[in-house]
Amino acid sequence: MKSLFGDNRIANILQLLRKTPEITVSALASRLSVSERTIRNDIKQINQELQDCAVIDGAQGKYSLRIFQEDQFRKRFSEMIQEDAFLNSSRNRMDYMFGRLMRSDEPLLTDELAYEMNIGRTTLMSDLKKLREEIEGYQLAIVGKTSKGLMLQGAEGDIRKYVLNGPYASIYHEYPLDREIVEEIEQTFSCHPFEKSVRNAFEQFTTLMLDRFLNGHYIGLLPQRYYDLTARAEFGVIDSLVDRFSEVLHIRIPIEEKLFVFLPVAGMRTPADMQDMRSIALDDRVRPLMQRILRQIKMEMDITIRSGEFTEEFLYHLMFMLNRLRFHVALKNPMLDDLREKYPLAYQMAGIAARVIQQEYNLVVTEDERGYLASYFGVFLTEIDLQKNKPFRIAVVCGTGRVTARLVAVQLKRILDSSVELELFADEKVDRDLLHAFDIVLTTVELPCACDRPIIRIHEIFNERELLHKIEKAKYWDQIDVPVLDNNWFVMTGLLDESRFFVLRDQDDYTAALDDIIDQLTRSGQVDDRFAERLHERERKGTMVFDHAVAIPHSVQYASDKLMLSIGVFPKAVQYRGHAIRVIFLIGLPAQVKADDHLLIRVYDEIISITKDEELLDKIASADSFAALLRVLYRHIGE
Repeated sequence: MKSLFGDNRIANILQLLRKTPEITVSALASRLSVSERTIRNDIKQINQELQDCAVIDGAQGKYSLRIFQEDQFRKRFSEMIQEDAFLNSSRNRMDYMFGRLMRSDEPLLTDELAYEMNIGRTTLMSDLKKLREEIEGYQLAIVGKTSKGLMLQGAEGDIRKYVLNGPYASIYHEYPLDREIVEEIEQTFSCHPFEKSVRNAFEQFTTLMLDRFLNGHYIGLLPQRYYDLTARAEFGVIDSLVDRFSEVLHIRIPIEEKLFVFLPVAGMRTPADMQDMRSIALDDRVRPLMQRILRQIKMEMDITIRSGEFTEEFLYHLMFMLNRLRFHVALKNPMLDDLREKYPLAYQMAGIAARVIQQEYNLVVTEDERGYLASYFGVFLTEIDLQKNKPFRIAVVCGTGRVTARLVAVQLKRILDSSVELELFADEKVDRDLLHAFDIVLTTVELPCACDRPIIRIHEIFNERELLHKIEKAKYWDQIDVPVLDNNWFVMTGLLDESRFFVLRDQDDYTAALDDIIDQLTRSGQVDDRFAERLHERERKGTMVFDHAVAIPHSVQYASDKLMLSIGVFPKAVQYRGHAIRVIFLIGLPAQVKADDHLLIRVYDEIISITKDEELLDKIASADSFAALLRVLYRHIGE
C-alpha cells in the first residue's frame, strides 16, 4: 500500500478508518506491514489521544471510527500527525531517548520506553546502539541492563555539550523561557554590541542551563580557564543579567552557571558594525598569533599577505574563534562547501593557520572554523587582485565601422569588470606606440602595425565565455616566456615546455627523483647552481607534501626573473614521509616575489584544483610524454 502519510502509521490508520466504514485488524496490519499486536497498541494510543472527541470502536474483530466533535477531532488529528511523524525518524528517536535519559533520575526500562515511543523493541535497540556510539565522543555512556533499566552516565558539562551540538532543537522545541526572562534578555542585548545570532545562542544556553539547574543537575566546578573569563568586561553584563533571572525565579544561580551561559558571548561571531566591534577589548595575544600565521604562509607558499583594512576584523575573529575552541562552542558554517570549492587557495591557507593554532594553543580547528578562516583569506586574496597600481586597459580595434565597434563593446561590457578601461579604435588610426599603452589588444582585423602587447583576434559576434578566459590568461603575458592565449583553463601550461616535464618511471625514491629533476634543470640553465641547496634547506623546515599524493617543493632561483614550473610524474607512487607521491610540481621563484604576484597565486589555485580531482591527477601521473600531459591539462573554462 502506498501510504498517504509515509511511515506515519498513526495518521495512516486514522485516514483508512475515515474512508472505510469498518475494517479488521488483520487488514490494517497487512496494509501497513506490521503485526496485529502493533495495530491494537496503536488503536489504544489513538483512543487515549483523541480525548473523547472521537473513538475507534471495535466489535467482532472489526473497527470503525466514530467522530463526536468534528472541529476538535481535526485539531487532534493534526497534532497526532506531527507527534507521530517526529518519532518515525531514527534521528528523532535517538534525540527523544537521550532527552528522556538525561532527565531521568531512575533507570528507564526499554520495554516501557518502546511502548512510550510506539515502536518495536528491535527498532529501539537499533537506535540505542547508534546513540551509544554517537555519545562516546563526548565521554558519555548509557549503562545498565535492558531488563533492569538504563541510565545516562557522564559529566554534566559533557551532557550539555552534546545537547547543544546535536539534539537541542528536538529536546527543547516546546520549552519556552518565562516571559520575564525573555524581556530581560531583550533589554540587555539591545543595549550592548551583541548581534542577533549571539542572542539566539545565549537563549539556547540559558534554556538548557535553567532546565538542568532547576532539576538538580548542577554543572559543578570548572577548569580555571573558565573563571579567567570573569575578567572580561562583557562578563559583567551577563553576570548582572543572570542575577535578574535569580530574582525572577527566587533562586541563587552560582558563578559556574553564569560562566556557562556566558560562553556564546565569549565566542561570538565578530560584530559586523565596526564601532560595536571596537567597543570589545582585544586580547593582546592574538596579534602575535596572526603574525606567526602570516609568516608561516609566507614560508610555505611564498605568498605575502599584507596588513590591510580587514586586519583588525581578522584579529577579533581569531580572538572569538580561540574562545569557541577552548570552551567547545560549536559554530556551524553554512558556506563551508562553497568556500572549499570557490576559494581553494584560501582554504589551503586556512589549513596552515589551523596548524599554527594547534601548535600554539593545542586546539584542533574544526572544519567549520577552518571555513571561516578561509573566508578571511579569500578577502585578502581578493584585495590583492583589486590593489593594482593601474587600471586594466583594453584596446578594441575594428575595421568595419563605428556600429560594429559599438556592438563589440556592448558584448565586452557584459563580461568585463567595471574597473576595466575599454577604448575603441578604427584600424587605420592605430600604431605601435598607441597600442603599447594597453594591456590587451582585441581586434576584428589584421593589425596594420607591429604590436608587442597580447593580441586576441575576435569576430564581431563572439563566444563571451571563451574570450573572457583568453583575457584572463593575457593578464600573465609579461610573466610567462611563451604565453598561449587559448581557451584552456590552465594558465600553467604557458609555463611548461618539454624540457620541464619528467617521467620518473625508473625512480622509487622521492628525494633522488627531485635531485635528478633539479640537476637537469640546472644543466639547462633554468635554475641556478645553488637552487637544490636552498630547496633542501627549506624542506628541512617543513614538509612540502600537499594532500598526500602531490608534492610542491619550491625555492628562490636566480637563473631568471620569471617563475619557473616543472612537473615530474611517478607512474607508480613512491613513499615519502608517510605519503604516496604521484606528482611533483617543482616551482622556482624569481628573487623578487611581489606581494601581489597574481601568477603564483593562479598556479597554486590550479595545482590545488588538480589535487581535488582524483581522475585528473591519475591521468597526469600516467602521462608518458609532454604532448600527453598537455592533452590532459586541457580543460575548457567552466568544466
